[in-house]
Amino acid sequence: MGYDQTAQGESVPAAVLENVFDDPAHGEPGRDRIAVHVVWEFLLLAGLAALTWLLWRDDADALRGIGLQTLLVNVAGLGLLTLAAGLSLRAAVPNLAVGPVAVAAALHFAEQSDRGVREALLPALVVAALGGLALALAVVVLHVPGWAASLAGAAGVVVYIERRTAPVVLQGGYDFRRTALYLFIGFAAVAVLGGLFGAMRPVRRLVGRFRPVADPARRRGGVAATVAALALIGSTVLATLGGVLIVANGNGPVAPRSGLDWSVLAIGTAMLAGTSAYGRRGGIFGTLFAVSLVEVFLVWAAAQGWTISRWAVGGATLGIGLLVTRLVEAFGRPRQAFVPAEVGPSGDGTISTGWALTRPPEPADAWPSVLPVRTDTTVDAWDAPRWESEPRRWDADDR
Repeated sequence: MGYDQTAQGESVPAAVLENVFDDPAHGEPGRDRIAVHVVWEFLLLAGLAALTWLLWRDDADALRGIGLQTLLVNVAGLGLLTLAAGLSLRAAVPNLAVGPVAVAAALHFAEQSDRGVREALLPALVVAALGGLALALAVVVLHVPGWAASLAGAAGVVVYIERRTAPVVLQGGYDFRRTALYLFIGFAAVAVLGGLFGAMRPVRRLVGRFRPVADPARRRGGVAATVAALALIGSTVLATLGGVLIVANGNGPVAPRSGLDWSVLAIGTAMLAGTSAYGRRGGIFGTLFAVSLVEVFLVWAAAQGWTISRWAVGGATLGIGLLVTRLVEAFGRPRQAFVPAEVGPSGDGTISTGWALTRPPEPADAWPSVLPVRTDTTVDAWDAPRWESEPRRWDADDR
């Protein structure tokens, strides 16, 4: 470990010096620990392997041919919704409208798919970007919680959905199962690369800058507002793409439902992957493993003849995700490299910044630099009222 010399000649570890310029007003100084994410992602991978083996034993056709292609497209579709929810969670502006947005996009694509994929998809993406921009402006200009603003936005999207009284049948168009492997690889690449970049301390602190560190109603600055706005816009666009994949991969008509069950499932899966509900912290492979685990479980449950509500699966993942959030916040925060110091003028006339490096304690047997003043009031006539540093001059008195 490298050391550096301070102005007083003391050796300070380089690992401590690299945190000197961290601003405590924007979060805990230091590097977040990722060991908790590694352990949890290993457990997710073990659960995925076990469920895949059970599915292969009970219904091997689901893991080959058309069954495998359908499963991969479903993983990509739910994966995009989970990425949308995870992005908004990382930025500390949870977007509860991802489910209704996905259902609205699915209805639009089902109605317009006979015109071609591009003609049906581009208008939906433009509307999603504008809607995400409106939601972002409401959050960052008014500085209100993202979940509350997005819930209001979700209500507006549900009004659009409920204008249809009957299910909408897919009119035709491109079969996404022919490119199932490429869609899965694309989702996996985005999820893993995003996790890798999010593990870097500068990126992690930048993305989670909107996360409150004191009073939640206090504004976090222009940089935090910009990052939060981009996250909300990106999550809305990703939710639109996820809804298109889900409807294009389905066999039946699209029912005009609220879509809030999809929001619960997406946010629950993102938290199950290791993304903190408070923002900023998240894993690397967690999203890929968690989405695959949920989809494989749904296919295995269908092979068992079970009928499981999406609300039930979403509620279960959300409940487990809350426990994961507690673990991530407890064991993922950085080790303290600073100690709080008193704010105000110091003895040498400088102003303390409120954060200082730890110093070793003074030796217990060190003599003070100034001799103490005697406090007894009864002194002998031959004694001086204070301790003196020079010998007493006996010729100073009249004798």
